[in-house]
Amino acid sequence: MIVTTTPNVEGKTIAAYHGVVVGEAILGANVFRDIFAGITDIIGGRSGAYEQSLGEARETALRELEQRAQAVGGNAVVGVDLDYEVINNMLMVSASGTAVSLA
Repeated sequence: MIVTTTPNVEGKTIAAYHGVVVGEAILGANVFRDIFAGITDIIGGRSGAYEQSLGEARETALRELEQRAQAVGGNAVVGVDLDYEVINNMLMVSASGTAVSLA
C-alpha cells in the first residue's frame, strides 16, 4: 500500500476517494526510561529510549492507518499527516489521511 504525505501519487490516477482514515498509538512512559532520558538530556546527548518509543508508536499508527484504509476499500492513503502529543506522561502518535483507490 502506498502511504504518502502528498495529495496524489505521481504517475497514478485516483479512481475513488473512500474518506478520511486515522491510526493512533498511545505508549506509556517507563519510569526508568524517564530517569535515564533526563540524564542524557542534561549532558546534551540523544535519548535512545525515547527515540525508540517514538519510532514504535509511529509505525503502529501507520500500520493501523493502512489497515483502516484497506477496510474501506482503499489501496493507498494520500495527504498523510503525523501528529505527536504527550498526555499525562504517555506518548500519543496520530496518523491521518485520505483513503483512495489508485487506477
